Amino acid sequence: MSNSADPHEGAGRRPRWRPVRVLTGAVFALAGLIFFTSFNTAKGTNIRTDASLLKLSDLIQERSHKNGALDESNGSLRDDVEALAQRDDGGTKADDARLKALEENAGTKELHGEAVTVTLADAPPDATPKLPGYPDPQPNDLVIHQQDLQAVVNALWQGGAKGIKVMDQRLISTSAVRCVGNTLILQGRVYSPPYKVTAVGNPDKLRTALAASPEIQNYMLYVNAYGLGWKVDEDGTVTVPGYSGTVDLHYAKPVR
Repeated sequence: MSNSADPHEGAGRRPRWRPVRVLTGAVFALAGLIFFTSFNTAKGTNIRTDASLLKLSDLIQERSHKNGALDESNGSLRDDVEALAQRDDGGTKADDARLKALEENAGTKELHGEAVTVTLADAPPDATPKLPGYPDPQPNDLVIHQQDLQAVVNALWQGGAKGIKVMDQRLISTSAVRCVGNTLILQGRVYSPPYKVTAVGNPDKLRTALAASPEIQNYMLYVNAYGLGWKVDEDGTVTVPGYSGTVDLHYAKPVR
């Protein structure tokens, strides 16, 4: 019997795949799939940076500007409708006077008169106590809060304000002064400090009401201790715009 190997022996057998080769092939296949998925998602943009993506803050500002433009358009259309209605509304002079008084009370018409403006601003982020005995401030001690703005608005109403404007918007009975973080959201629009609140009325009574407010007295502690912004100006005669947003009332209904 010959000990030499038959050159044809095993010629029909399949070659065996080594585990290393199988693993290497799987890695390359997975890498190709990831590359294709990334390319398809990016659509030619750089996905390693968010410069091409719309940030949430940008979206909020864009929506705020859009709401402002819609308010102006709505106010203009309302003026046109009222002008057409006044041509021949069939009402008497007494009816017209009553309607005008209702519009003034509702805040949808411009208001002229002496005014006081209150300006509130955040303290410097690196503020330290300005008075002895006060602890180092916490971040919340250095920013304007919702209750601070509400305190000013409430005090001005208490002082007999005939109309109030916060930033560039007129307040009406359904207006809500709300803060999210360090931004003010008012009637669908977003504002950053400093915040300005303008009230038409007797300046002396308005100032007295501001000084008598317990909430504002508490705020003044932080003004004196940490440098929160506070300024009260008499503006003379000013014109406060009418409210230009929707006046539709929405209320809850029980489910039956």
